[in-house]
Amino acid sequence: MGIVSEDAIKQFKALMDEVDESLKKTFQNIHQGYTDENLVRFLRARDWNVPKAYKMLVDCLNWRQQNEIDNILSKPIIPSELYRAVRESHLVGVSGYTRKGLPVYAIGVGQSTFDKASVHYYVQSHIQMNEYRDRVVLPNATKKFGRHVGTCVKILDMTGLRISALSQIKLMTMISTIDDLNYPEKTDTYYVVNVPYVFSACWKVVKPLLQERTRRKIQVLQGSGKDEFLKIMDYASLPHFCKREGSGSLRYSNSENDDCFSSDHPFHQECYNYVKQQAMKLECVAPIKQGSFHVDVPEPGVEGTKIAETIESEFHKLENGISHSLDRLKVAED
Repeated sequence: MGIVSEDAIKQFKALMDEVDESLKKTFQNIHQGYTDENLVRFLRARDWNVPKAYKMLVDCLNWRQQNEIDNILSKPIIPSELYRAVRESHLVGVSGYTRKGLPVYAIGVGQSTFDKASVHYYVQSHIQMNEYRDRVVLPNATKKFGRHVGTCVKILDMTGLRISALSQIKLMTMISTIDDLNYPEKTDTYYVVNVPYVFSACWKVVKPLLQERTRRKIQVLQGSGKDEFLKIMDYASLPHFCKREGSGSLRYSNSENDDCFSSDHPFHQECYNYVKQQAMKLECVAPIKQGSFHVDVPEPGVEGTKIAETIESEFHKLENGISHSLDRLKVAED
């Protein structure tokens, strides 16, 4: 680490020494003994500007306190049928590890419908996945591989992405805003696979709007990216949609256990059981209540707003283009 970086961390630490004890305790729940590494995350997110990184972290800590994020892993989505519905409509899972020990998160962007529950349940589930990653998955990876593992890789499967996804942009913007402001620099690389024309058209106009730091993390691969992934992980760690030959993927693999999106996959079973166990510890204080856990979603920054507006605009252009083509075709047939 360079002198500038060390000086920035030293300054950041001095500022954090001045915050009140409740914020320090909340910060402990974030860093879990890896103070410097977590200060660096916020410094990177603010291009090593110490005052901006400090404000970002304090805002994050206040958000966690105001929304009881430290307790969110004791708030199960119940009944279990509702949790299954959330999992079936927001496709995400963990398929294994890279050879460097980074957990491999798979996200079915194209086939996630977000139509089986209220927005609050999807936000709750997403934050729980983040917290479970940070409190369980990453610490386990650190022990397993004998080195500090503080990030993951994400493989975004665009199979099935359609113009109708426009209706999901608001929710996806909410989720990405939560990640950008409160879980910065937790993803090492984003791999985008099974790319349809709809994504390619939007990517051309969205890519220039991204910060250089973000652009460097995104790799758009040919087909399912299988050959590229085998350079950084074993076959067993590939998401199910990357194991098939050729581009594109089906919703389910031959084995439900192999489908990391399925609520029956070991990762989801372990995660849900963990949350239920945490809830049981608190039952002596108060019974588990049904209902979603409401979280205040921060307003997206200028960059996030601009990206969402651009995607929406491009989708409308594509929709109009398809509509005009169909009209011309109908006229030609008449």
